[in-house]
Amino acid sequence: MGEPRGERLQKVIAARGLASRRTAEEWIRQGRVRVDGAVVTELGVRVDPEAQTIEVDGRPLPPPPERIVLVLRKPPGYVTTRSDPHAAATVMDLVADLGASVVPVGRLDRDSRGVLLLTNDGGLVHRLLHPRSGVEKVYRVEARGRFDPRVLVRGVRLDDGPARADRVWDVERGGGTLRFRLALHGGRKRQIRRMVAALGGRVVDLEREAFGPIRADDLPEGRWRRLTADELAALDRAARGAAPADRRTGGPDGRTT
Repeated sequence: MGEPRGERLQKVIAARGLASRRTAEEWIRQGRVRVDGAVVTELGVRVDPEAQTIEVDGRPLPPPPERIVLVLRKPPGYVTTRSDPHAAATVMDLVADLGASVVPVGRLDRDSRGVLLLTNDGGLVHRLLHPRSGVEKVYRVEARGRFDPRVLVRGVRLDDGPARADRVWDVERGGGTLRFRLALHGGRKRQIRRMVAALGGRVVDLEREAFGPIRADDLPEGRWRRLTADELAALDRAARGAAPADRRTGGPDGRTT
């Protein structure tokens, strides 16, 4: 038996920017939503917004907003959140000139820097962060301490459970500093810093170089740009769980070096 056709009504309403999905569900329960002239009060009804007329309080849904996906090269010192009364600065301050509402995709802690995606596409956020997609993030780590970062591939135990890196490569030592690249999917709060600490080390600089197929390349720190059509297509493939054609992050066999 095939998948039910169409999208859930509350999801369509939320996607048009009228309200959150939860608020849209309340509107449906209250009888404020009509589909092709008929009041709908049951959650889970699927609709085709291109073929059906959907109204809220007697007014048709607005057209879908322009899809926006940005890459920001986040500097240290900015909190990854839409608002925080206790933070001196958030990443939203860096995209204030966009003139549209977007949300960060996942987190990058205040002391870290590098690639951060922001979008108004809630479905894309969900797909990119869902464990099933397995979207990989690549980091350049600079740390102090005498430890072998390759151990992170085998895994360490943190206070919230075991954690491991997918790959570790480009390991270099010099001047009391250890530098390496690390890839992982998922990501818990300050995970890399805590993994290094579990081996007796301390991260002194952490930069995310890639989120899936997206890199910041020559983008200056604190600046953002919209993704190109090719980047959007690659990101959509990654969000569906398809491996990018060119991972650009180490050997093709995925072995650590």
